[in-house]
Amino acid sequence: MYTGMARMLSLLMAASLAILITLYPLPLARMSHGLLTMLVWGICAGFVHGMGFDPQSRVWRWLFSPVLAWTLMGLGVVVIITGR
Repeated sequence: MYTGMARMLSLLMAASLAILITLYPLPLARMSHGLLTMLVWGICAGFVHGMGFDPQSRVWRWLFSPVLAWTLMGLGVVVIITGR
């Protein structure tokens, strides 16, 4: 999970979603606040992992883990596409 390819995937996913949110914010207006918070957390965790930062604390390591980031970003994409 902490290889170069995984970091590149995290960074590309996070950057793509950040650009999508910036250029096309209309779907976000219909999202609930909780889902939007999870999407932004996923993007932040994707940037943290993608830039190569490895927290020492177990709690922070889990909160910024690539698995959690990918899951939250994927959930956000599904919600944006389906409009729910």
